[in-house]
Amino acid sequence: MNACRPWRRRVLQALCLTLAGSALPFAAHAQANYPDRPLRIIVPFTAGGSSDIQGRLLAEHLGKLYGQSVVVENRPGAGGHIGGKYVADSGPDGYTLLLGSIGLHATYGVYKTLNYRPADDLKLITIVAEMPHVVVANPDLPANTLGELTALARAKPDTIHFGSAGVGSSVHMVGELYKMAAQAPIVHIPYRGSSAATNDLLGGQIQLLFENVPTTIGYIQTGKLRALAITGATRSPALPNVPTAAEAGLPGLTVTSWTTLAASKDVPDALIQKISADLRRVYADPAFRAGLERLGMTPVGNSPAEAREFVERERARWNKVIETEHISAG
Repeated sequence: MNACRPWRRRVLQALCLTLAGSALPFAAHAQANYPDRPLRIIVPFTAGGSSDIQGRLLAEHLGKLYGQSVVVENRPGAGGHIGGKYVADSGPDGYTLLLGSIGLHATYGVYKTLNYRPADDLKLITIVAEMPHVVVANPDLPANTLGELTALARAKPDTIHFGSAGVGSSVHMVGELYKMAAQAPIVHIPYRGSSAATNDLLGGQIQLLFENVPTTIGYIQTGKLRALAITGATRSPALPNVPTAAEAGLPGLTVTSWTTLAASKDVPDALIQKISADLRRVYADPAFRAGLERLGMTPVGNSPAEAREFVERERARWNKVIETEHISAG
């Protein structure tokens, strides 16, 4: 019996090497033919918000490039983490992608009991776009400038309510940054998405949003909402008459939000690099870039490595806000 064991071991080793060798061409073939069926982009927020708008624009142009349907699927909840976990568990084929956000990649520390870890379970492909937020108020709020808002908040603490797309979302975190920078006691009301918060702002149930430009620009232009400031370093070309927060006397509110395209950790790096290369062709299309710019967004389209470095810096920055303000979603 003992004499047979080395022979058996050699046979098993040869069999393993044969199987491994046969799998490599198969994997390479699968990636070379990617995609040969429809893809999905999971938007982890409700339809109508900034992430949804970007996801649909990206799906349209990727679909043209690939000659395949690219379907946007909204899976909101838990500040985007229901959709994030879904993509993390979607497997290695790369046919389910995620339109990620600050909330998913940089501020998930507000959730103490997440059943996955975004930094480990999602692979970044690119930063899709970067954009400022706009401080928008219901017209009934007696504040026409950022300075007047701060004075009102200090005079009547905890009476002004601001909405967000959920705890830890960029819309929430920019509001918390305003509270810190302006020492303005306002109250956060979380929603399941930006569109729901915007509807309540229009209806007067809340008074304030620190929202992305694409979600609110139409309401600002028609006078249904009042823009008080832009949080970018420069004025937005989409809203050239709205001052920056720094111009309005609050440089501490100079901040942007951003979105990503990401995949499950199980997707091979070679396929991540292929999708990244394909995206560069999308970003070379002036129509795609113009679509983002019309919405007040700055196209990015960087490499997976550059995206990872950027997100790591942002995560460190927002963790300081989370710790200072003791923010927790439970």
